[in-house]
Amino acid sequence: MSVTGEVGTRADRVRAVTRAHEQRRGALIPVLHAVQHEFGRIAAEDLPVIADVLNLAIAEVHGVVTFYRDFRRAPAGRAIVRICGAEACQAVGATTLAGHARDRLGIGFGETTADGTVTLDEVFCLGNCALGPSVEVAGRVYGRVGPDRFDGLLGDLR
Repeated sequence: MSVTGEVGTRADRVRAVTRAHEQRRGALIPVLHAVQHEFGRIAAEDLPVIADVLNLAIAEVHGVVTFYRDFRRAPAGRAIVRICGAEACQAVGATTLAGHARDRLGIGFGETTADGTVTLDEVFCLGNCALGPSVEVAGRVYGRVGPDRFDGLLGDLR
C-alpha cells in the first residue's frame, strides 16, 4: 500500500498523487515533489500520467524534471552528500573539495555510487557561509570541510 492509501500499478498511484494536487495553482512542481517523495524518483513512465492529469504536454513535464536538480530520475543512494558550490564556499576551497569528492567516490554530481551507498549532489547554498566549504551528509550540515574531513564523513557512511 502506498503513502496515498492507493493500491495498484505505479501509474494508478502517480495519478492519485497528481490528483491530490491538481487544483493547486502551479501544481506541477508540488506534484513532482510528491511523486518523488512517494517513489524516491520520477520515472520516465510517470511523465505521461502527470501530463494527462494536469492537461500539460509531456515535453513540459519533462522540461521541468530535467531543469531542476532536486528532481531525480534515478533512485538516490542510502545517503545524499551535497557540497555547496556558492561563491562564499568557492572562495574557501569548495571547488577543490568537489573535485576530491568526485575522485574519491568515482562519480559526478547527480550520480550514485555503484553500491547504492552515496549520491553526490551540488547545491548553491546550505546557509552556512561563514563556515565554508560546507557539506550536507544525510541531512546534517558540516562546515570547514576539507578533503580529510570529507573522507572521515564518508567513512561514517560506509
